[in-house]
Amino acid sequence: MKQEKLVIGRVDCIDLPEMNVENVLAKVDTGAYTSSIHCSEIHLSERDGRPLLCFHILDERHTDLETREFQTEKFEQKVIKNSFGQSEERYIITTVVRIFDREFETAFSLSNRADMRYPILLGRKFLNKQFVVDTARKNVSYKRKLKAAERSRAKANR
Repeated sequence: MKQEKLVIGRVDCIDLPEMNVENVLAKVDTGAYTSSIHCSEIHLSERDGRPLLCFHILDERHTDLETREFQTEKFEQKVIKNSFGQSEERYIITTVVRIFDREFETAFSLSNRADMRYPILLGRKFLNKQFVVDTARKNVSYKRKLKAAERSRAKANR
């Protein structure tokens, strides 16, 4: 059975449950193939002789959380064209995105987006076959999430 595509606006708040991050702004970017997430202090280390990727995600500017360090042995490197059309080598990780009360596993390139308005870009690879983009709308999933929480609180107060 074919599932109907969800309508997503040009911006929405998403959760990254594996990183314990909620309600972080993400820009929907149909011009980008790969999704990307703001990271800093990206470096390789070693654990038991195996490569270990270490990085800090987000920062106080983008969330009410403090910057946190993450480590993973599950990563790859790819050459990706940045927004200026220049090729650069980036690390790619895979994690879960929660949006519209559903979870999607997707790949993110790690990039320093400190000077950008949105710490996360959701690219075509994530959007493909799951979403239709309505550029006139914003925070469609987040508004649904707030309404559901409001209904839940009202129900609990009865």
